[in-house]
Amino acid sequence: MRLASTPTWLRAGILALCMLLSVAPASAAWPDRPITMVVPYPPGGAADIIGRIVTRHLALQLPGSTWVVENKAGAGTVIGAAAVAQAAPDGYTLLFSGNTTYTLNPALKSNLPYEPLKSFESLGLLGGNPLVLIVHPSLEAKSVQELVALAKRDPGKLSYASFGVGTTSHFAGEMFKTMAGVDIVHVPYKGSAPAMQDLMAGQIKIAFDTSIASAPQIAAGKVRALALTSTYPLAKLPGVPTLSQAGVAGFDLTAWIGVVAPRGLPDEVRRKLVKAMADAMAQPALRDELQKAGMEPFYEPPSAYDARVEKELPAMRQLVHRARIVVD
Repeated sequence: MRLASTPTWLRAGILALCMLLSVAPASAAWPDRPITMVVPYPPGGAADIIGRIVTRHLALQLPGSTWVVENKAGAGTVIGAAAVAQAAPDGYTLLFSGNTTYTLNPALKSNLPYEPLKSFESLGLLGGNPLVLIVHPSLEAKSVQELVALAKRDPGKLSYASFGVGTTSHFAGEMFKTMAGVDIVHVPYKGSAPAMQDLMAGQIKIAFDTSIASAPQIAAGKVRALALTSTYPLAKLPGVPTLSQAGVAGFDLTAWIGVVAPRGLPDEVRRKLVKAMADAMAQPALRDELQKAGMEPFYEPPSAYDARVEKELPAMRQLVHRARIVVD
């Protein structure tokens, strides 16, 4: 067809249709190459295991797609988060992480290479992993109220272990001190395992650790659970109250987890990813696997991410200021 001899209105319509047809296949083809899920933790740990479980189930919701898990550990998840923040917003690079990345690091550090709201958009939240306030069996306190009374009787005499400065367990300990009005010394360790070893050996009497690491030791009687840092109970730790139920009203610090992408995804790509996330989380098989891996599954839509960051980040910044938490 010769456009020059075609009426103007018809020529414009033909050109618009050609442009539409040339764009449509590219959009419809997504994904036509591997999707990378960045996990900002070392291989083999709980976060890596859960990230791989979620990635496998997302692949099932997008038949024909290929997914790759890439571990980019270091700097308390900052290295992996920065890599995703700087990636093209095309749906081929995603980040599996939680509030360590989005609220704790920003509360502690002013020069991060990403911003939790401006750099990322959520595809959905997957669940959480409450911490547990645990003590050595020799400690005379058998409840939170007894622990608070003991700490107030001897200020500065007790100490608690965390798995590092600036970690969720450190924040939980400082929040407990602030909200309960007690003076307990923080002893940071290089990871959960050495902290748990010293707690079981009685070298230190109190710790905040993940439910994943704590549950086997609680069952074996090597440590005693006093309370959860979440606002909800855990089926695998029946009878263990939340800190709020145990007398520290309003306490809530849960390690929540989600999947985000660089902000600016094409609408159709975002729609497909969000649907894949929601559909995957609706499957009992995925929820069962997550529970077995130590995570409490609860799906929340993408908008919940912004709401959580907007609420939690100012609170964490206030806690950092009050507790004078400093990272090197």
